[in-house]
Amino acid sequence: MRESPKTSSGIPVDLVYGAGSLEGFDAATELGDPGEFPYTRGIQPTMYRGRLWTMRQYAGMGDAEESNRRYKFLLANGTKGLSVAFDLPTQIGYDSDSPLALGEVGRVGVAIDSIEDMQRLFDGIPLDTISTSMTINATAAILLALYVTAARRAGADVKKLSGTVQNDILKEYIARGTYIYPVRHAMRLATDIIAWAAVEIPEWNTISISGYHMREAGCTAVQEVAFTLADGMTYVQAAIDVGLDVDAFAPRLSFFFNAHNNLLEEVAKFRAARRMWAHIMRDHFGAKNPRSWMLRFHTQTAGSTLTAQQPENNIVRKTLQALASVLGGTQSLHTNGFDEALALPTEQAARIALRTQQILAHESGVPQTVDPLAGSYYIESLTNEIEQRAKQYLATIAEFDRGGKYGMLRAIEQGYVQREIQTAAYAYQQAIDAGNAVVVGVNEFAAEQEVTVPIQQMDEALEARQVERVRALRLRRDASVHATALRGVEDAARDGSNLMPRILNAVESSATVGEIADVLRAVFGEYRESVTV
Repeated sequence: MRESPKTSSGIPVDLVYGAGSLEGFDAATELGDPGEFPYTRGIQPTMYRGRLWTMRQYAGMGDAEESNRRYKFLLANGTKGLSVAFDLPTQIGYDSDSPLALGEVGRVGVAIDSIEDMQRLFDGIPLDTISTSMTINATAAILLALYVTAARRAGADVKKLSGTVQNDILKEYIARGTYIYPVRHAMRLATDIIAWAAVEIPEWNTISISGYHMREAGCTAVQEVAFTLADGMTYVQAAIDVGLDVDAFAPRLSFFFNAHNNLLEEVAKFRAARRMWAHIMRDHFGAKNPRSWMLRFHTQTAGSTLTAQQPENNIVRKTLQALASVLGGTQSLHTNGFDEALALPTEQAARIALRTQQILAHESGVPQTVDPLAGSYYIESLTNEIEQRAKQYLATIAEFDRGGKYGMLRAIEQGYVQREIQTAAYAYQQAIDAGNAVVVGVNEFAAEQEVTVPIQQMDEALEARQVERVRALRLRRDASVHATALRGVEDAARDGSNLMPRILNAVESSATVGEIADVLRAVFGEYRESVTV
């Protein structure tokens, strides 16, 4: 007899599901209505009939001018929100003229060194009417300060700024690697942003707790839910421990999930995560405001599923993943370009990715009703199973800090989370190698001759121009004002006061990202990864 098929999380799938699959299931308490606790069916009562999801396209390349042109192209084609990719030096706090930045400037995102770069990046874009998401973590405080300063200089009402700064440093230690400081100091920077923004930019999402990168590293759907919510619990506890009221900041928390190919498992994953977070916030943390119970999330289609072989197949993959995101109730969505296994997306690939979302929104009929798969025996059974398996992980993580509140930190420090992800990634690769998991165009249905597609080309002179800009800035700024501002950052780092006002003052004085990061390095030190096998 053939072995029963399984989801990507290893959950066995029965041939058919019926009422017996949901024995003991109480729809009134476990589903409820859309817009009501526990939000399994979505956080809004009318969902997409009231407002479509925000269609974002993650973009950033080269220097600020080149990225600005791409943003205006996307806005002209119907994008409703911007999503900024920063280059590697910016992400880890080095200026473009640092020897450590050589060869990396503008390669995987836009190079931002100073307030002048940030102003060029958003030139001609009304920041108080456009929602902007910034994928930045270790230097999130600096880039947020640059964004706010650029908006203020452009005459925007800062109180009306909306968007998200990723600011999720824990997943960097787990899966991604763009950390700078030891964990304790990095957590302080995250909570400083949460506390400052709650007052100064109240419409801003102060952290995007990200399972996306853990999924890209190879974790399963169940692990993505468990580890993402465990990270979220850690940030909530850290904010409470510095004196913040949970209902003062929790409504501005947001999440960032991956969307993979197993369509129905992905739908169930999103529903399970919403229900779990609602109970965590209400029952564990005692939040009273219903908005604090809501899990609001952005989704990006899975970069790790893109194939360089037969890249046009990626259009189908992205469509399935986008459909799963919409059926799962996402608030915001980015669809990858079909050519991103080869290079940064061309304008054509970016347009197709955006049109994919627009066709789903306006032609598919899927947004016409809320949570259309609710009540499916399989969907509800799978939602329950993902929740139960994720809860088992949360229980294990809690054991790493018995009687304490920071089990996830201990689990990361001891390599538990990393090992679980590595094991899952290895098992999946073995399945591909053995032919038990089919990747169309790779280990099955390969083409005798691959068709080449045009790819985005980088301007080789860009790095030299960016280096010259940052050096010219240093020569013309007021050296005394700049030095005083950096001393202010150092003083705040040492005395424990909120760093955001001092960082804002520093970027206003034309201090660079690398200079501010270096001041913090001198006070906090740098994190050194211990190898986990």
